[in-house]
Amino acid sequence: MKRPIRVVVAKAGLDGHDRGAKVVARALRDAGMEVIYTGVHQTPEQVVETALQEDADAIGLSLLSGAHNYIFPRVSELMKEKGLDDVLLFGGGIIPEADWPALSKVGVEKVFPPGASLEEITKYVREAVGKKRGVVADGR
Repeated sequence: MKRPIRVVVAKAGLDGHDRGAKVVARALRDAGMEVIYTGVHQTPEQVVETALQEDADAIGLSLLSGAHNYIFPRVSELMKEKGLDDVLLFGGGIIPEADWPALSKVGVEKVFPPGASLEEITKYVREAVGKKRGVVADGR
């Protein structure tokens, strides 16, 4: 059964600036994906629980607060505990490029810096979810 790709877009931690997350959520939605936007100030536990309850294919975290070296590893750890090994974890925001390799080691598959195009993000999510799930995902 084909269904749209489901993406949880989350703002974890104390960061309350959510314009970028909302723009990305809308772009994913406009590309034919189902988007569950969790709102601001979510804990890693809330983000992973939402992904589990919504049968998400991907989690996209937006971080601007500098807490990426804590939040991403914690989300990844919780995903493993809950058996979400086939769920894509990606993110964006103000994350120094020097930190990307360490985030990759804990399971963050892609980081989008400020200015990344919405087309690039939606194309990546569609292709990466398909690869992660072992199917060709068309997003619809």
